[in-house]
Amino acid sequence: MSHDATLLMTEFVTHDVQRLLLTRPEGLDWQPGQGVEVHIDNDEWREEGRPFTPTSLPNDQLLEFTTKRYPEGDGMTMSLHALKPGAQLKLSDAFGSINYQGPGTFIAAGTGLTPFLGILRQLAADDALDGHKLLLTNKTEHDVICEKELKHYLGDDCVLTFTREHEPGHQGQRIDVDFLKSHLATFDGMFYVCGPDAFVEAINDQLQSLGVQREQLVYEQ
Repeated sequence: MSHDATLLMTEFVTHDVQRLLLTRPEGLDWQPGQGVEVHIDNDEWREEGRPFTPTSLPNDQLLEFTTKRYPEGDGMTMSLHALKPGAQLKLSDAFGSINYQGPGTFIAAGTGLTPFLGILRQLAADDALDGHKLLLTNKTEHDVICEKELKHYLGDDCVLTFTREHEPGHQGQRIDVDFLKSHLATFDGMFYVCGPDAFVEAINDQLQSLGVQREQLVYEQ
């Protein structure tokens, strides 16, 4: 089923990530973490959709997406970022296997954070943040989406690492087996993993090498 939405406003949350606020289509429902396919309703992009994750909550009055532009891509994200208020979009029904299944650790690379942002916002609204941890890797601190919000939610349980920074206080390393062992006291609970396919595959393999069972892993399949 297709849902119509109107762009109300945009604002940058990092140098290349925008927050898009849209009207909330009647009949569009999702669980935090799920995605929808977004089509720009114009002649160039009407037939080509891309998956994005709502970062607003299912009971919010407006719909929010947090989207990164990719100049090296096919142009869709650049066109999305260039839209002005009043632009029309079409959205699919929700889909995806990422959804909240109990306390645990969120592990993300870059915009792989976006499914977890909606989940964390729901946990905050439910006063249920205890028992959760976030391991988030980006190229630099300038690439972190909603850093202050994440630290407000999780405090010291929000662990940021930067692959292209080595300033004092920054981890300056990738998430690997040694990183996981040094930042996780236990491998109980759920492990939510999102990012590029190679990242997800590597993290899942590393977690399983540390004793995590497949049924503890939540990722897009």
